[in-house]
Amino acid sequence: MVTEIYLNDYKLEVSNYQEDNSNDILLVKIDFKVSHADYHDVTTLLYKGNFDLKVPDRNIACKVSIQEYSTSITNLYEKDQVGVFTLTLREMRE
Repeated sequence: MVTEIYLNDYKLEVSNYQEDNSNDILLVKIDFKVSHADYHDVTTLLYKGNFDLKVPDRNIACKVSIQEYSTSITNLYEKDQVGVFTLTLREMRE
């Protein structure tokens, strides 16, 4: 079971990991919690849109872009708030 991934060397602890390799394009869907304290760092990272993905437990290392993104909460500026972010990442081919 995958419990962590890295986007541009930023470690994310994932609560859900799904992988699909249909049509020879890797799709990775993840859920992860983001706290008030980590909100700025995570959203700044996600605004980049393209990443180096590493999934150590699956020996995956490739370039990906965000295909879908959602969050369970829109106001993580309040102290002690925690939201669940969901990302679908799509492998980029050169």
